[in-house]
Amino acid sequence: MTEHSNWYELTKGIIKENPNLVTLLGMCPTLAVTTLASNGIGMGLATTFVLVCSNLVISLLKNVIPKAVRLPSYIVIIAGFVTLIDFLMKGYLPALHKELGLFLSLITVNCIILGRAEAFASKNPVFKSVLDGLGMGIGFTLTLFCMGSIREILGTGSWFGLTIPWLSKHPMTIFIMPAGGFFVLGILIAIVCKLKDRKPPAEIGCAGCPSAQFCSDEEKLSCERKEADAL
Repeated sequence: MTEHSNWYELTKGIIKENPNLVTLLGMCPTLAVTTLASNGIGMGLATTFVLVCSNLVISLLKNVIPKAVRLPSYIVIIAGFVTLIDFLMKGYLPALHKELGLFLSLITVNCIILGRAEAFASKNPVFKSVLDGLGMGIGFTLTLFCMGSIREILGTGSWFGLTIPWLSKHPMTIFIMPAGGFFVLGILIAIVCKLKDRKPPAEIGCAGCPSAQFCSDEEKLSCERKEADAL
């Protein structure tokens, strides 16, 4: 299996480049909606739909969109698919739509989607861009599902409406509070780092930043200057 194979593009987002647990993107919905496992799945699948569709369209139009307006163009494309999934969920899944609330509309500015559009879809063929969006979406959905399951089971003593006898009588409500979300997220990040056998980067600056691939040259230069001044 070569690094640039289709299989790699599909699976890299699950562990190796997981958007939440490795590059630390999309933290707002990750922490906000994962009090229930069903909410995590709903948000993850909605985001996956937008990722795949926006990557597809942006890859198709990458040679047509002028560089000067590429980011506004990407946002308009993403917003169109977010509006579509918002209408579909409101019509067919009203309860879930109500639970996700504002965070469903905020998929438009989710940095995972804009990051993949800028870093991958705008530079690669259509099929690979679709696989990239699907893989990142799967990784995002799995993270939200795991977090939602842990927080729901420990915090409410139930899972998808099924009562867990002992835990239902002694729920640890801190897990459905913001502090519990941060704690569970930290544990999952530690597990993924262990699975990847990945040590925290010793380098400072862009070399040690997992999100550096999404920064422009001007942003990288500005960061380096700030670090030089601090030293």
